[in-house]
Amino acid sequence: MLGRKRKFAIQTDRLTLRPPQHGDFRAWADLRRDSADFLQMWEPVWAADHLTRKSFTNRVYWAQRSIAADTAVPLFLIRREDGMLTGAITLDNIRRGPAQSGTLGYWIGAPFARQGFMSEAIIALVHHAFHKMDLSRVEAACLPENVASRGVLERSGFKYEGVAQSYLQIAGRWRNHVLYANLRADRRGKTAAG
Repeated sequence: MLGRKRKFAIQTDRLTLRPPQHGDFRAWADLRRDSADFLQMWEPVWAADHLTRKSFTNRVYWAQRSIAADTAVPLFLIRREDGMLTGAITLDNIRRGPAQSGTLGYWIGAPFARQGFMSEAIIALVHHAFHKMDLSRVEAACLPENVASRGVLERSGFKYEGVAQSYLQIAGRWRNHVLYANLRADRRGKTAAG
């Protein structure tokens, strides 16, 4: 149909990455609630209304505005075989001009951890960022002791760059984070001959 906006989605072998929709509320709230013990040690403190419909509705509207303004790409990971929500990934803080970069954040529900879903999503979104959005650099940060997150970044082509002191408040405390980046034209570690 003319005049109708095409829905944004990225397809992988097992996932559809798409923006959150109002109808996702129950699946999202249930997965976040059921995974709270698994997630909260790695995330900022949840607001009192974190799992409410109103809070989720605000997320959906923020996602729509962010994609339209080219400032962020918030996506849900939907398992293709059964339509199950498995987690979320966001390319945020998109900077244009000389920077051409963005920051990656993600979470996976406890029942879907360590099954390769997040690696698949990261690789697909980074490819989209480089080849469809013309970004040059995608950054990510995680707690130093988050071995699973560090591993997924490294398996997805990110390289360690250093430590940011007091980078984010996690579980109510300012915490240092290890910094990673993936570059579209990555020459780190290569010589002029390579």
